[in-house]
Amino acid sequence: MTTPLDQLTPVLRHPERLTALGLAEWDLLVRQARRADLLPRLCILLAEQDRLETVPERPRRHLLAARVVADKHAQQVRWEISRIRRALAPTGLPLLLLKGAAYLAAGLPPARGRLFTDIDLLVPKEGLPVVERMLLLHGWVTTHLDAYDQRYYRQWMHELPPLRHLRRHSILDVHHTILPETARLHPDPDKLRAAARPVPGMDRVQVLAPIDMVLHSATHLFHDGELNHGLRDLVDLDDLLRHFGGDAGFWRHLVRRAGELELRRPLYYALRYTHTILGTPVPDTVMAAADAGRPRAVAGVVMDALLRRALAPEHPTCGDRLTGVARWLLYVRSHYLRMPLHLLVPHLVRKSLKQREALAARPTRLVVNEK
Repeated sequence: MTTPLDQLTPVLRHPERLTALGLAEWDLLVRQARRADLLPRLCILLAEQDRLETVPERPRRHLLAARVVADKHAQQVRWEISRIRRALAPTGLPLLLLKGAAYLAAGLPPARGRLFTDIDLLVPKEGLPVVERMLLLHGWVTTHLDAYDQRYYRQWMHELPPLRHLRRHSILDVHHTILPETARLHPDPDKLRAAARPVPGMDRVQVLAPIDMVLHSATHLFHDGELNHGLRDLVDLDDLLRHFGGDAGFWRHLVRRAGELELRRPLYYALRYTHTILGTPVPDTVMAAADAGRPRAVAGVVMDALLRRALAPEHPTCGDRLTGVARWLLYVRSHYLRMPLHLLVPHLVRKSLKQREALAARPTRLVVNEK
C-alpha cells in the first residue's frame, strides 16, 4: 500500500524519477528518507546515474551531508570489526558477521549508504562463555542489567544481552542462532555456520552463504516486531536478490534451502513484498515454489493489510488511521512467534509495567504562560 504522499517508495522502485521532482516534492522526500534511514541511499542512486548535479541545491546539500554520515559509519564499523577480530583471536573461532556488518565486509550492494546501529555476529552456543569473557576483557560490557532481562536473554533468546564498548560506545549483538530457541521455527545454526564463506582479505572473518544471507535477512524482517526500519530492510533484500540472482543456481536452490532451514514462511513474505513493492525480478517458477510458505487465506489477507502499512516509510505522511494499529499488531505477533503463551503473557505484562514506571519517572516540565 503506497499512500499518495509516499514519495520514497516510488523512487526506490524507479530511481529515474528522482530528477523530475520539484522543490516541494524534494522537501517531503528528504524528510521521509531520513526517517527511513535511506537518505544516503538516494544520494548514491543519483551519483550512480551521474545525476546528482541535477538536484536543486537545497535538497542536494541534505543528500551530500547524509552521504558523509554514512561514509563515517562505514569507517567506524570497519574499525570495530578489526577490534572484535583482535579480541576474539585467542578463542580460535572465526568472526561470522551478520546483516549490515556482513554486507559491508563482503562489499555487497546493501552496504551502499547504510547507517549502522550495531554489529551482529554468530558464534556456537557452546562458545558463548569464552566469547563473552574475551569481549569483556577488551572493553565491552553487558547492558540490560535487570536480573529479569538477563534471564530473558540468556535462557530464552537467541543472543546475549547487547554489549556496549566502554569508550567507543559501539553496540555488539552476539547470536548463537538466528531465532530464539522458544520460537516456532528452528533453523539449525550448525548448517548456517557450515556453509559460511570467508571474506577475501580479512583473515578469520566470515559471512553467511548467499542463500543463507537472504533467508536470514527475510527472517529478521518478518519475525521482528519493530518495523521502524522495515522499508530499509526490504531494500536490503531487494539488493541481495538482484545481486545473487544473477547466478541461476541461486534461484534453483533458494526454496529448497528455505525448507531445509524451516524458513519457508519468511521466504514467501520476502519474495512477495520485494516483488510487489520494489519490483524485484523473481522468476515465476521460484515464486510458485515459494507458495509452499503462503499463510492460509484469511491469515494471508490480514498479514497483507498489516505489512503493506508497516513496510511504508515511518513518517506521518505515509500512514493512515490504521498504520499505528498495524505496527502494534505486528509487534505482538513477533513476540507470539518467539515465545509460548505461558512465557509471552507475563513478559508483555512486565514490559508494559516497566514502560509505565519509566514514563512516571520522567521529570515534568512546568510551563508558564507569559502575557
